[in-house]
Amino acid sequence: MSENISTFVKTADWKAEKHVPAIDAPAEAKAGEPVEISVAVGKEIPHPNTVEHHISWLALHFVPAGSQTSIELGRFEFSAHGQAAKANEGPAHVAPSVKTTVCLAASGTLHATAYCNIHGLWTSSAAISVVQA
Repeated sequence: MSENISTFVKTADWKAEKHVPAIDAPAEAKAGEPVEISVAVGKEIPHPNTVEHHISWLALHFVPAGSQTSIELGRFEFSAHGQAAKANEGPAHVAPSVKTTVCLAASGTLHATAYCNIHGLWTSSAAISVVQA
């Protein structure tokens, strides 16, 4: 029996679950004009960023209204989780948080996905309306 990937993707309220990527984006944007979008894991409840337990990457997709196709806006890798001679005491750690700027031509839905090396895939979404400038 073949299972669908959606079986393994988890979601919850990011205010109560540290693995869910929180999307900060305006509810409305002007067509063709730059809009800043932020995605963060651990916005309300901090997520560990240790060698043993960390967020490896975040991805941001956009699905235009009425479309069946997802457009990848960005994929962000996080490499420093405290690696050093003695684990978790390294000189650099990263927080899984990014900002990007995009120009959209149509309304649709933003989808953020985060990968925790222990707890797997987590996702959230946010609608964005695009008005003609």
